[in-house]
Amino acid sequence: MAKRDYYDVLGVAKNATEEELKKSYRKLAMKFHPDRNPGSKDAEDKFKEAKEAYEMLSDPRKREAYDRFGHAGVDPNAGVGGGGFGGGGFADVFGDIFGDIFGGQAGGRQGGRSNVYRGADLRYGMEITLEQAANGYTTEIRVPSWTSCENCHGSGAKPGTKPKTCSACNGQGAVRIQQGFFSIQQTCPTCHGTGKVIPDPCTHCEGLGRVKRNKTLEVKIPAGIDDGMRIRSAGNGEPGVNGGPSGDLYVEIHIKKHDVFEREGDDLHCEIPISLTTAALGGKVQVPTLSGRAEIELPEGTQSGKTFRLRAKGIKGLRSTYPGDLYARVIVETPVRLTDKQKQLLRELDVSLKDPRHSPQTRSWMDRVKDFFQ
Repeated sequence: MAKRDYYDVLGVAKNATEEELKKSYRKLAMKFHPDRNPGSKDAEDKFKEAKEAYEMLSDPRKREAYDRFGHAGVDPNAGVGGGGFGGGGFADVFGDIFGDIFGGQAGGRQGGRSNVYRGADLRYGMEITLEQAANGYTTEIRVPSWTSCENCHGSGAKPGTKPKTCSACNGQGAVRIQQGFFSIQQTCPTCHGTGKVIPDPCTHCEGLGRVKRNKTLEVKIPAGIDDGMRIRSAGNGEPGVNGGPSGDLYVEIHIKKHDVFEREGDDLHCEIPISLTTAALGGKVQVPTLSGRAEIELPEGTQSGKTFRLRAKGIKGLRSTYPGDLYARVIVETPVRLTDKQKQLLRELDVSLKDPRHSPQTRSWMDRVKDFFQ
């Protein structure tokens, strides 16, 4: 699907100032952020679209390329027609964009700086009960983490030795490749962007400068959370590279199947078996709820499948003002393993109930069947 115009995405004019761009992006980011719209693919797509638009238009050189050539000016896979590209013109702009895409430093004007990368996000699946989801829950989890190597003190080099400046990129962490008009800058394949090489790596951490450890984190499950929602633990993902920020940990909630209740949003549903006698004569029936027992009054002649609503006996969701309801569906249970005497009593009862007044549904059904066969 074709990309929308970046200015339309942010809702600004083409002559918008940097402050106007920033203000519009912040508003969209707050509105469509995944943490505020858990499970919404549409919100996630709009958040990514706004982020991409702002990243391009907030960079003067990328904005210049976009204004002149549209999406082709900032797409490394698109060809751009036209005349020659002189020094300081579009070729430099395109080279900078390629450098950003491949993780290098723009145009070498930031030479000597190592590439800095944000750590990857982690996902942790947690299974909880319906009661824990409704009332909230605090627990501890163990997740993989990285700590500085005590043997080499984080240098990655064997004790007594030091890392050396990479000769392939002269310590810049990036190399420039000339391809026709374009000068493409990409991560140095020798030092992988660090600007350093380790001739004699530490045997304890194998030159990484860090070792893997498990750490314990406290996780607070808010009351009313639903299945599939995620809890973000900032900074507890994988650590960044070369001083970059750590990623985040996302705890994804899965609610176990309950023996009694089924959840539907903030509402709960359950089935209540009742006897033939109770269904016919009516009476009080106890109904389980998450907060204890409740009672409903069945009228005489209650039919199987009738549903009774208990207000505010459901779950108060994360974004709800009031709790949901509990819907109790009664199921008339047919007796089994009858004695001869019980069978005889039922036959006598059945004879006494032949009057159509006692079985209005049967009478209505028989009338419809007769009409069908006429």
